[in-house]
Amino acid sequence: MSRQVFFYDAPDRFVAGTVGLPGRRSFYLQATASGRTTSVALEKTQVAALAERIDELLDEVVRRSGGNAPVPAVSPAELADSAPLETPVEEEFRVGTMALAWDGEDERMIVEAQALVELDADSDEDLADAEERLLQDDENGPPMLRVRLTGTMARAFAKRALEVVNAGRPPCPLCSLPLDPEGHVCPRQNGYRRDA
Repeated sequence: MSRQVFFYDAPDRFVAGTVGLPGRRSFYLQATASGRTTSVALEKTQVAALAERIDELLDEVVRRSGGNAPVPAVSPAELADSAPLETPVEEEFRVGTMALAWDGEDERMIVEAQALVELDADSDEDLADAEERLLQDDENGPPMLRVRLTGTMARAFAKRALEVVNAGRPPCPLCSLPLDPEGHVCPRQNGYRRDA
């Protein structure tokens, strides 16, 4: 079976979003263009890491170009996207690995999200060999979402993604763990329940 690649070159929309209530949210990346939409599931920490790395890579592009790259320092206000995900949200796959690159020739950010793959191996050597074969198998590898974004779209994606991550449950002022609506058992209070 050949690899399934969901490719979006300058999509109409590329966002991170959630489904569900804080504390029970499912996180998604969603790309939309020309009437088609692809949604892939991932973890909250993956969304945060992706947004932070995109901002870091864009900052590096600006630094190396001496400020001549078509990348804004901050996300333009007119590109703010607070709309919910396109529905119905149909998960194509769960993300395992992600990669970022900057195409200097076309001045585009490339974001790749590859499906999570379970590898069966009897030893560490077998596992390393299986991982190496998987990375080299372009034709039969796991499904992948590949998106090419302008620097401006990438900044807007990163800003929204961090807002989505931070829109969850507020942190406890003592231990920084998320507060539950039912109450919070704070380790810094020796387990005493602290009401939200």
